Amino acid sequence: MIIKPPLSFATNSRYASHRFLLPFPQQNHRAAASCPILLARFSRAAAAGSSNQEDFDDVETVYRVITSVASPDDLRQSLKSTGVFLSNDVIDKVLKKFRFSHGNPLRALEFFKVTGDRRGFYHSPFSLDTMLYILGRSRKFDHIWDVLVEIKKKDRNLISPRTVQVVLGRIAKLCSVRMTVESFRKFRKLVPEFDTTCFNALLRTLCQEKSMTDARNVYHRLKTEFKPNLQTFNILLSGWKSAEEAESFFREMEEMGVKPDVVSYNCLIDVYCKGREMKKAYDMIEKMRNEDISPDVITYTSIIGGLGLIGQPDKARDVLKEMREYGCYPDVAAYNAVVRNYCIAKRLGDAYDLLDEMEAKELNPNSTTYNLFFRVFYWSNDLRSSWNLYLRMMDACCLPNTQSCMFLIRLCRRHERVDLALQLWGDMVDKSFGSYTLVSDVLFDLLCDMGKLVEAEKCFMEMVEKGQKPSHVSFKRIKVLMELAKDHDGIRNLSEKMAMFEPSGQVPRTTEKIVQNSQGGNIQRITYMEST
Repeated sequence: MIIKPPLSFATNSRYASHRFLLPFPQQNHRAAASCPILLARFSRAAAAGSSNQEDFDDVETVYRVITSVASPDDLRQSLKSTGVFLSNDVIDKVLKKFRFSHGNPLRALEFFKVTGDRRGFYHSPFSLDTMLYILGRSRKFDHIWDVLVEIKKKDRNLISPRTVQVVLGRIAKLCSVRMTVESFRKFRKLVPEFDTTCFNALLRTLCQEKSMTDARNVYHRLKTEFKPNLQTFNILLSGWKSAEEAESFFREMEEMGVKPDVVSYNCLIDVYCKGREMKKAYDMIEKMRNEDISPDVITYTSIIGGLGLIGQPDKARDVLKEMREYGCYPDVAAYNAVVRNYCIAKRLGDAYDLLDEMEAKELNPNSTTYNLFFRVFYWSNDLRSSWNLYLRMMDACCLPNTQSCMFLIRLCRRHERVDLALQLWGDMVDKSFGSYTLVSDVLFDLLCDMGKLVEAEKCFMEMVEKGQKPSHVSFKRIKVLMELAKDHDGIRNLSEKMAMFEPSGQVPRTTEKIVQNSQGGNIQRITYMEST
């Protein structure tokens, strides 16, 4: 049965699959009940969800304890009282939650130290790397080196080339190339083997966080200390915009006797495609086949992207068929590349056909797939189509990422749709997706502009309960609204909640304010806390 939208809303039903087109803004997460594919997906998701629910509850319990206690001693006692067995798996998941929820890094560090102090316990490499990432993102570089020194004393083998890349990535994002290289040299005394693998981690970091030119210069400066290998050249080939630079490294690799593999060729093909040099890209594919190296799905995805850049989205779609003829089957990323081409060309009907085709082939579209549509709808100011797509996304058991949420919440604010904004926020809180900090800033702006103090305070408290610190800008906006409403108890409560996120549980300063009632009498002295 097709549910038609009210006639008062002009819409193109092609922009939302008929199974998901709902009366706007009505929500109905059972709209796909008649779809066998989605019913099967729901069954699989339900089975997986029931088996993981206990782990999820343990992680949520531990995370809540960490974000609410005042000191390490209290943390030890509170963790014992939960009855949760703090295995490596649970610790990995808790630290992962800190990372993606942008939690307090010092609270995460306390948890890392308390659990690591247990007799006979060793953190996993994942826990270590995640902890270092959290500290680096918050510029706690002294803490990073302290943690590494302690880990070296306990189990040096935990410090891997991956660890080197995590730390250098955070340093390179904020510091100069010289300081990044100096930090790299510090690892000589920390890692079990300071070899080409570590050198490759440095080059990869510079390619990602600085520039290819910086990576090239450091490579030439240090290549006599480390013997470059195939991975070294693949890293250096992977990010050039200039075909000449990439070809130069390709020639140097062959001159050194390092035989290119499929990754090497893919890097060069990608450069050609991004430079719209499609003939060179096809010639390189022919060369691969002559050397008995079969193009893989990444090769074809680059070709699809290149054809889109030269305005041939239909030819790019034909590549999906060509891949199958060579025994290479498209993945989600390949389909996303074709969808992107159609979205850029504003041919959303064809893009939706591909979305339906992906679902029919049980290639689950991911958040990147949906974001391609969200971007088009955002720039065309089409909240209706965005919301229908969001409902389709949720019914397909694909949780939005932060970018998806930002497209939606900004459109809600632009259209002053408080109801939809609160529904999105409720889903984020219930299902733990998206960045609470980024989305809440826009949400609180909307709620305060519309005078929705009760809703703003409720969302603020939900965020705090999740262990997330609201921004000071959002706090001040809500506080101003409370001052206008003379809600001094509310101001005090919010200030106390914000104090939980201050270093060492710092108590915010109190401020006295003289308030006069509306009749001009009964002057009162009100004391409340302010954020520091």
